[in-house]
Amino acid sequence: MGFLNKLFGSKLEEDDKMTQLNIGIILGSTREGRVSPQVGAWVKEIADKRGDANYTIIDIADYKLPLLGEAGGDASGAAAWSEIVAAQDGFIFIVQEYNHSITGALKNALDYLRDEWNNKAAGIVSYGSVGGARAAEHLRGILGELLVADVRVHPALSLFTDFENGTDFKPKAVQEDSVNQMIDQLIPWSKALFTIR
Repeated sequence: MGFLNKLFGSKLEEDDKMTQLNIGIILGSTREGRVSPQVGAWVKEIADKRGDANYTIIDIADYKLPLLGEAGGDASGAAAWSEIVAAQDGFIFIVQEYNHSITGALKNALDYLRDEWNNKAAGIVSYGSVGGARAAEHLRGILGELLVADVRVHPALSLFTDFENGTDFKPKAVQEDSVNQMIDQLIPWSKALFTIR
């Protein structure tokens, strides 16, 4: 085996890098003063240490999507949104709870596309007064309709214990373990679903 590793090792490593998954970390809020960029950066920092995929933060605010079905808006934003989502093999949604559900901006961004979501996997990191649990459950139903398989482990961040004054993100140490457990499920599911696309 040592000889084969020397002979083919670098080629195998090169092939592995070429086939590495692309996982998009989607920030689900666009409002002024949002904390999703802090949470997304934290998730990306944890994920990047693993070296098992290419992780990219995708901020829906950057795409200026008009409400689906309404005239106006930037057509190039919608085209760019389609392109970035299509390029991903899986997703981590950063979800805030608004009135027991997800934000209107995230729902609109999800509704904008169909095929680009299909047969991919997703993890959910939520936050809110009860950890964003109700928003995460609503998102699971939407993802199912879009043929996105969501994993079971779900880091739920509390506005009372993982944020200072509801604005400065200071997660408890245990939350990092939860993110890694979620990604432990997300990566094999994303690989499996890649084979049917």
